Amino acid sequence: VKFNNCAGNKGVRYETNSLDFKVRADGTMYAARQLQMPSKPLVLRVTAWDPQSLGRREAIVRFLVAEKSQHSGHKPKGRRVVPGELVQQQSDTLLPWRQHQSANGLRRQKRDWVIPPINVPENSRGPFPQQLVRIRSDKDKEIHIRYSITGVGADQPPMEVFSIDPVSGRMYVTRPMDREERASYHLRAHAVDMNGNKVENPIDLYIYVIDMNDNRPEFINQVYNGSVDEGSKPGTYVMTVTANDADDSTTANGMVRYRIVTQTPQSPSQNMFTINSETGDIVTVAAGLDREKVQQYIVIIQATDMEGNLNYGLSNTATAIITVTDVNDNPPEFTTSTVSINTSAQWCTDTQHICNSWLGHPAPCARACSLTHSRLGFSRPRGPSDKMQHFAVAVDYEMNRAFMLTVMVSNQAPLASGIQMSFQSTAGVTISVTDVNEAPYFPTNHKLIRLEEGVPTGTVLTTFSAVDPDRFMQQAVRYSKLSDPANWLNINATNGQITTAAVLDRESDYIKNNVYEATFLAADNGIPPASGTGTLQIYLIDINDNAPELLPKEAQICEKPNLNVINITAADADIDPNVGPFVFELPSVPSAVRKNWTITRLNGDYAQLSLRIMYLEAGVYDVPIIVTDSGNPPLYNTSVIKVKVCPCDENGDCTTIGAVAAAGLGTGAIIAILICIIILLTMVLLFVVWMKRREKERHTKQLLIDPEDDVRDNILKYDEEGGGEEDQDYDLSQLQQPETMDHVLNKTPGVRRVDERPIGAEPQYPIRPVIPHPGDIGDFINEGLRAADNDPTAPPYDSLLVFDYEGSGSTAGSVSSLNSSSSGDQDYDYLNDWGPRFKKLADMYGGGEED
Repeated sequence: VKFNNCAGNKGVRYETNSLDFKVRADGTMYAARQLQMPSKPLVLRVTAWDPQSLGRREAIVRFLVAEKSQHSGHKPKGRRVVPGELVQQQSDTLLPWRQHQSANGLRRQKRDWVIPPINVPENSRGPFPQQLVRIRSDKDKEIHIRYSITGVGADQPPMEVFSIDPVSGRMYVTRPMDREERASYHLRAHAVDMNGNKVENPIDLYIYVIDMNDNRPEFINQVYNGSVDEGSKPGTYVMTVTANDADDSTTANGMVRYRIVTQTPQSPSQNMFTINSETGDIVTVAAGLDREKVQQYIVIIQATDMEGNLNYGLSNTATAIITVTDVNDNPPEFTTSTVSINTSAQWCTDTQHICNSWLGHPAPCARACSLTHSRLGFSRPRGPSDKMQHFAVAVDYEMNRAFMLTVMVSNQAPLASGIQMSFQSTAGVTISVTDVNEAPYFPTNHKLIRLEEGVPTGTVLTTFSAVDPDRFMQQAVRYSKLSDPANWLNINATNGQITTAAVLDRESDYIKNNVYEATFLAADNGIPPASGTGTLQIYLIDINDNAPELLPKEAQICEKPNLNVINITAADADIDPNVGPFVFELPSVPSAVRKNWTITRLNGDYAQLSLRIMYLEAGVYDVPIIVTDSGNPPLYNTSVIKVKVCPCDENGDCTTIGAVAAAGLGTGAIIAILICIIILLTMVLLFVVWMKRREKERHTKQLLIDPEDDVRDNILKYDEEGGGEEDQDYDLSQLQQPETMDHVLNKTPGVRRVDERPIGAEPQYPIRPVIPHPGDIGDFINEGLRAADNDPTAPPYDSLLVFDYEGSGSTAGSVSSLNSSSSGDQDYDYLNDWGPRFKKLADMYGGGEED
């Protein structure tokens, strides 16, 4: 028996429900004693115990008891052998290993047989296991042989599809086969003796699964799309459909045939197409395909295996959609000769516009002009009524109310071959123009005017009027603003006169490239009303209305001249000629300005400001400068520049102290700031020194314990009371050994210790520092105390102390009257703080009232 727990079967134990049979650790079952087997089959139950998962598995073992063969040739007694239960007939037994004996008695091994393939039908219903063949060696008459098989389907995935009886060599299939899953198996048969030694060479076994018709044909696509030109001749190829069958294609099970089941619509014939039964090619079989009548066909295709046998084969269906494509087989035809249009229609040579308007069918225009979707070309015969120029522009009711045209239409592409029809058509067309309300329009759009900026409010700029093209309609036009970004303009609603509502400023953000733009609306009172827009552009001419501004606003200079200067310029919002060249000058008041400073002109836009005197105290100075532009009349502005005067190094750069001084601080203020900084640093240093001294004192005080916190037994000496026990003379000799007792005469007087020092690891006591620090001394004492408390080898030991024998009948009085004179309960909780040596006493006396 075999058992597999996926862990190597370590420790697995086997048991049976019979005392006559046992199972070894390798699964071999044997008889525990000599037995007389009955003739009927024997059934046993084998149990496998898994020590890892504590699981229990059972298997049923059936013994088929065979009678011993008799050499006398008589028929064996016992039960009748069931055919197929033991050795099959000779035709079902394979002897791949045959031994031949030579004349001299030696055996010669011949070449192994080539075993013919074993065929197994798929989808067999069993019962399983189902015997396939028996394999045996003719050496089994001499020794006991064990047979086995290896390969895919035996000991390789898929596992145990085939099995073999190791004793009889019968080979079985254990489950139904599926050819589509695997069509063949290659196994090897082995023969070994009871010790596992090879008896015969391995033999190849080939097992083929016989195909059964168990799969329907499957189309690659459920819907196929194809196309064919209208008017195609019979036999024109359309498309190909394909179906695959998973069964064996070399047999009828996998041979697929095609046929057409239905065709929709059945016009003009119910059999417009046919299909090649073997290849699936669909072709036309009848004439009469006309896209203008039938644009699409839906054909149902059926695929059947068994070579198309509908009685035995399996079938499947798919849909083929065949679209009839258009060809140029219809010439254009006019359907009407009179059409009425309005003046809003834009006439040009575009085919679709002409077709829509002439024939009066906007949606199906192409079909109305020509039944074929092709490009149309229009032309006119020459004649007296030729007014084609009107159709290159908008048709105007006020100019022409009707037109008479002769129009010819033709296909630009030639008709399809075989079409015997004219490719063009002519018609006389009468066009009546219907008047509609047209929108007013501004004759000058965009209108540009020029004027100077700064004109007063209410100034009339221009008249921006519109024209109504409807001359035969008595309509009034009214005006309004549509867009005026700065709200600078007004328009008269009746006559379109434009006036200013505010002062126009060229320097405004609403001005782009000196132009201000506004949009106005002109609307009539027609039904329905119509409106048009016009744009007015105002070019503003600059005037000198902005004084120049000095740049920069701040600067820095050294306190001594000839080291550096300040370059100054001006900015003016106006444009040329109302800007530079500029004039820079210092005012005469206050007088200190011209005394301390001077301006040197560089060019028309730049000048230099520098010190006039040899030295100027560091600080910030407001220097007024008058800047005048070149406008007519010129404008001037007095601007103030903040100049920081500071001490400079040899490179002309301000020093750090100079920068502070330039910020407006005098020498006294700078000295005061430095003194404050020094005082602040001194205070920080003193604070640090004080903190370090305090830290040292804190470490020193750790060595001194407050008397209230001291729990040691200190000797406190009080004044002597006198007259107590110290004045009494006691004879202490009575407490010594009696001299009359011989058994103790040889003993040494005094206390004898009968204890020993415990043996153990020596504790590590701290090493005293060479140069002690007050804080370090305290740590040294505390660490030494902890080491001594935890040292089991340090005296005194918890041992028995033997004193001298006092003797019986001592002349000394009894000391049993000695007791504690405490009148109250003693608090022994402080013993817990004395360390591990007093733990026992703390447990005995410090437990509380319940103890």
